[in-house]
Amino acid sequence: MAEALLEVHNLSRRFAAVDALKQVNFCVEAGEVHALIGPNGAGKTTFIHHVSGALKPDSGSVHFAGKDVTALSMHQRVAAGMARSYQITNLFLGLSVLDNVALAVQGRQDAGSSFRFWKPVAAEQSLFDEARIYLEQVGLAERSASVAGNLAHGEQRALELAMALATQPKMLLLDEPMAGAGPEESARMVELIEHLARHVTILLVEHDMAAVFRLADRVSVLVNGSLICTGAPDEVRADPEVRRAYLGDSA
Repeated sequence: MAEALLEVHNLSRRFAAVDALKQVNFCVEAGEVHALIGPNGAGKTTFIHHVSGALKPDSGSVHFAGKDVTALSMHQRVAAGMARSYQITNLFLGLSVLDNVALAVQGRQDAGSSFRFWKPVAAEQSLFDEARIYLEQVGLAERSASVAGNLAHGEQRALELAMALATQPKMLLLDEPMAGAGPEESARMVELIEHLARHVTILLVEHDMAAVFRLADRVSVLVNGSLICTGAPDEVRADPEVRRAYLGDSA
């Protein structure tokens, strides 16, 4: 069995009268693509917020790379090797593609210190040299001089991945990377994730079931704040409780 990179123990969170997460136990093994699926309102985004440090649980713990990170901030978790992409693309739309990634490289190098921001970046060629490596990995090398706001939707998602890679993560948290994409863009994103998965562990939240079952080594299903099933894609697809709760009889 592979070593556990992410371990979540008895995670619970309540908002007013709603139990958003109920004693969730979850594990991502090093080197795998682990998909988290579930219907809208199941608690997936709330769960990812707790993994990334955007929210703190009422009870339970999050361990990453052998350390308890429950009390750590988002930035501290990034420094520990956890990078997240968002459902809504989070880019500097007025800057070039290369500048966006160079800033992400700089942010990693400056973790824990004051952010030097724009003027010094232009003077540091090493930032751009490293940024070009990540753009090459996501297929955007030829778009490096383009303004980020002028990219197609799928290209912006790829740029977001390049910025995440610039933090040199042990694990990527991909929050619906196919959201808003057409069939061709989704196909390209699946190929990109397949490529990245050779180099980094991935926790994938995604509604596109074809993509999930193609990409994932294991799938976990969250329904009404509770984890009801974890297993290989074929096992999850065939699970009667999963079919009733989410996938439907046509799955």
